[in-house]
Amino acid sequence: MLSRQIIAVARGRGLLHSRHAVNLSKGWIAAASHTRQANFHSSRLLQAETVKVPQMAESISEGTLKSWNKQVGDFVAADEEVATIETDKIDVAVNAPQAGKIVELLASEEDTVTVGQDLFRIEPGEGGEAAPAPKAESAAPSESAAPATPEPTPASQPEPKREEKKEKPKEQSSGKKEDKKAAPAQRPVVPGSRGETRVKMNRMRLRIAERLKESQNAAASLTTFNEIDMSSVMEMRKKYKDAVEKEHDLKLGFMSAFAKACTLALQEIPAANASIEGDEIVYRDYVDLSVAVATPKGLVTPVVRNAEGLGFVGFEREIASLGKKARDGKLSLEDMAGGTFTISNGGVFGSLYGTPIINLPQSAVLGMHSIKERPVVVNGQIVIRPIMVVALTYDHRLLDGREAVTFLVKVKEYIEDPRKMLLSS
Repeated sequence: MLSRQIIAVARGRGLLHSRHAVNLSKGWIAAASHTRQANFHSSRLLQAETVKVPQMAESISEGTLKSWNKQVGDFVAADEEVATIETDKIDVAVNAPQAGKIVELLASEEDTVTVGQDLFRIEPGEGGEAAPAPKAESAAPSESAAPATPEPTPASQPEPKREEKKEKPKEQSSGKKEDKKAAPAQRPVVPGSRGETRVKMNRMRLRIAERLKESQNAAASLTTFNEIDMSSVMEMRKKYKDAVEKEHDLKLGFMSAFAKACTLALQEIPAANASIEGDEIVYRDYVDLSVAVATPKGLVTPVVRNAEGLGFVGFEREIASLGKKARDGKLSLEDMAGGTFTISNGGVFGSLYGTPIINLPQSAVLGMHSIKERPVVVNGQIVIRPIMVVALTYDHRLLDGREAVTFLVKVKEYIEDPRKMLLSS
């Protein structure tokens, strides 16, 4: 309005010809249009939020950016996973703080990122509605923006033709690609092949290697073995597994029996549930069982808390839940922290004998192995019984041989007669 008033006054006084007035008016309008566009564009930039690497845990300050689940231009919903950071303990998901469009990625896959580092930028918006908004507003005031709107229609028409042209070369070249892929497949068959593949160790595997070597260097490890007749517990499982599955939707396995037997034995042999801290021994009146679970990235040991208060069904429920989270990569640091005693079941993979390594700062670990039918002597007669070999690796700094052997014998007695577990207080 002000620009038009100034032009009118200038023309009335003869200071401005009509042709110049029209040009000047157009210039002001164009300038105002560019100003509005610039202000709108800058406001959009100001709205973009920078998302940083989240706090993972007190003991974890960095990780490896394993993968981007979204790319620049993708729209995400609030709390949708955008990236995955691999640490030496768990995988941490980085989620979008709000719905919007990813406008910039500030790190690359396999980069080492630290807590608080800028990771990506997101522009607020809902779905695909945010993208056309700038075109609609900028096209109206400026004539130069008008030709931009018809562009999608001619561009969209030739696309099918381009696809048809591209389809033929793909069909023709498919045979060549198959031949190229087939050729390397025959190379390993050639005698004398000496191919090698190098794969970078992930953070979890590096941490496992570090911890196991630390255990061997620090603990005075010693292993004792025993054989367990699994007849009674197998009979009990066969009798009640259908009822447990029907009532609780759980599969009754042998892990719950060993978890209960170990919990009772740990309460009777406190040193097996203790740990060394400096020049002190810490004895605990609770039992937190670490259960070893194999995952594609390595062995993890989620913890069943307060095992002393659980029965068979309770153990099965906790172990099934932790196992599923481990396989899905959803374990949290809280699921992994602590643990006073570890049970490892190598028998599910066919292991017959083995000496497990202590999970420091714990003092002992029980190794279960596969069940095999063997001839054994019972009451002076040779009979066939299902036998499992169990191994207890213990820290000789904490446990004497008498305590370690007594612990393993108690576990054997509980498994060979599960009714004894009901008699323990």
